[in-house]
Amino acid sequence: MLDLGLDKLALVGAVALIVIGPEKLPKVARTVGHLLGKARRYVSDVKAEVNRSMELEELNKVKNQFQTAAQEVSAGFQDVQSGLNEVQTEFNEAFSESNDWAASGPSYQHPKKNWRVKRAATPMWFKQRAGVRRHVQSGAARVARFKPR
Repeated sequence: MLDLGLDKLALVGAVALIVIGPEKLPKVARTVGHLLGKARRYVSDVKAEVNRSMELEELNKVKNQFQTAAQEVSAGFQDVQSGLNEVQTEFNEAFSESNDWAASGPSYQHPKKNWRVKRAATPMWFKQRAGVRRHVQSGAARVARFKPR
C-alpha cells in the first residue's frame, strides 16, 4: 500500500492549498472524502460477495458429502434388509421342514431316567454322616419341623 506518513500528508496538503486555492479546498476535500468512502464501500461489498460465494461453495461441498453419506447408509440399510429377508426365508423354510418331519416322523419320547439319582457318586451313608441335605425344604416347613413342642 501507500506509505503515507504525517510529513507526506502535510506536503500534499500544502501543494493542494497552493494549486486549488483556499476558497475551493474545503469543497474539493469533501468531494475526495465522499469518493474515498464510496470506494471503500465498494471494496467491502466486493469482499463480502467473494466471501459469500466461497461460503456457498463450501456449503455445497458439505451438502454433497452428506448426500453421498446418506446414499451409502441407505444402500447399506438395503443390503442389511435384503440379508435379513434371506435369513428369515431360510428360517421359515427350515421351520416348515422341521414341522413336516415332526408330523410324519417319530415323536419325542422321554428316556424315563431319573437324572437326579445319578448326579453324584457319593454313597448315601457318607452324605448322612456329613450332614448333606438330600431333600429341599421351604423355610416355613423347616421352621415347622424344628419348632419346639
